Amino acid sequence: MKKLIIGNWKMYPASIKDAKAKFSGIKKVASGLRNVQTVICPPSVYVGDLKKIISGHRCVLGAQNIWIENEGAYTGEVSPAMLSSLGVHYVIVGHSERRAMGETDELISKKVVAGIKAGLTVVLCVGEKERDLDGEYLKLIAEQLTIALRGVSKKDLKQIVVAYEPVWAIGKYALRAATAEDALEASISIKKTLAGLYATAATEVPILYGGSVDAKNAEEFVTKSRVDGLLVGRTSLDVVAFTEILKKIGNLK
Repeated sequence: MKKLIIGNWKMYPASIKDAKAKFSGIKKVASGLRNVQTVICPPSVYVGDLKKIISGHRCVLGAQNIWIENEGAYTGEVSPAMLSSLGVHYVIVGHSERRAMGETDELISKKVVAGIKAGLTVVLCVGEKERDLDGEYLKLIAEQLTIALRGVSKKDLKQIVVAYEPVWAIGKYALRAATAEDALEASISIKKTLAGLYATAATEVPILYGGSVDAKNAEEFVTKSRVDGLLVGRTSLDVVAFTEILKKIGNLK
């Protein structure tokens, strides 16, 4: 099974020239890796231009967010149908930064359903802000999953990817670095929750780890956490570092 590596560019870079250069550099390496599916999620304004320089299927485009309707008076939003028409294959939903802006589990659930209906593969992000000694954070993750997948049937699971983000380990205010053991515990819990919702069909759902991933720790997270890939943030904008991640994961047995 191919490993899925997603680069979330967030609101970078500031110019289309830079975006093209970064994408081209990543695509050059990603196109030669048989065991890795690479997805780059740039700011939506760059999708049309980057689509023109895609060649093959090993490095494709995703989006960072969608709205719940395909058309309407929703100033500033981008619809699933619009992204699908541009050739986008994946969309991130429920990212911790979007949740911090006020997105609720109920809204995220509607976005998941909208993405599936448009034929997109939805990368559903879940994760806790802090870890308690009693394991309540695992219940929080289970609740996020259960609500977000409320409108998703077993047959839709082929369009779902779950990405675990330990919010407490991300960014300059991180409490500490997450370990492969932390990610393993969460991935096992996620698999149990999915199995409770969908029985054996849940085994179809890839689990990713995302949280301060870099070229030094990427291989350890994939091998020791038993995840199916990575959601990479800031490092995905560094062509050298990100392609190093791709090559390391691509060489795993």
